[in-house]
Amino acid sequence: MAVTDRSGIFAGDDPFAIARRWLAEAEKTEPNDPSAMALATVDAAGLPDARMVLLKDIEGAGTDGAFVFYTNYESAKGVEIEATGVAAFVMHWKSLRRQIRVRGLVSRVESELADAYYDSRPLQSRIGAWASRQSQPLDSRSYLMAEVARQGINHGLRPSRPAHWGGYRIRPIEIEFWADGAFRLHDRFRWSRQDYMSDNRANFRKTGEVTLSLWDVTSLSP
Repeated sequence: MAVTDRSGIFAGDDPFAIARRWLAEAEKTEPNDPSAMALATVDAAGLPDARMVLLKDIEGAGTDGAFVFYTNYESAKGVEIEATGVAAFVMHWKSLRRQIRVRGLVSRVESELADAYYDSRPLQSRIGAWASRQSQPLDSRSYLMAEVARQGINHGLRPSRPAHWGGYRIRPIEIEFWADGAFRLHDRFRWSRQDYMSDNRANFRKTGEVTLSLWDVTSLSP
């Protein structure tokens, strides 16, 4: 059932504009990390995996929008994304009593964009990207700190971005906006791509391109 009578916090014709608006509100009310999101991937055995990461950008609008985050490509999440090309996440703000749920197709951001973001990070975070073999077994904390010191000496004050570190862009197939309601009668609106099919996904995995029509908005039962 398509819904056209959305109003208040759900008003708008572009889901990315709504997401930006909600995030801006959360930045004023959340005690810390309003951009935190629980990112879900799936491993080779089909077992789901989830962890908290930070959303770094909401790009574009309409059918060209995307959500961007950065990580180690060799981490568990990176390996799983490279194998499947899909991911999901949820952002939940207790202060607003709202959440955004997203499922979509994932690709790497451009090198130039990853370089720019990497260069904007604190120096110790940039060195840490070189020092940490994310998701791999660690002998001890002292070993990690020694590696940080070694990489700091090797790369100096202007380290370049490691090839194994960069960004991912999630292009949504579905976005759900959820707001708390009295007596658990929550408000839910799901934005879905109208003509997404498996052959579209296969084409995306091969070329990085996918042709999708406008959004269909549906009200969901709580």
